[in-house]
Amino acid sequence: MYRISVDRSLCDGYGVCEAIAPDVFELGDDGLAVVRTALTEDEAVSEACASCPMGAITVARAEAA
Repeated sequence: MYRISVDRSLCDGYGVCEAIAPDVFELGDDGLAVVRTALTEDEAVSEACASCPMGAITVARAEAA
């Protein structure tokens, strides 16, 4: 299980995260990334985090509830 967050002050809206993990990320009306679900088992979030050109995504392992 992964806990995801986006620092919207760093996000420039490239959309790489949404392209890699569309079930987890989307671009909001303002063009910046929004986390659709803060907890996920989608392993693509690690790639999305590593691919973010602004370093705006944080992914941490979380214990399943």
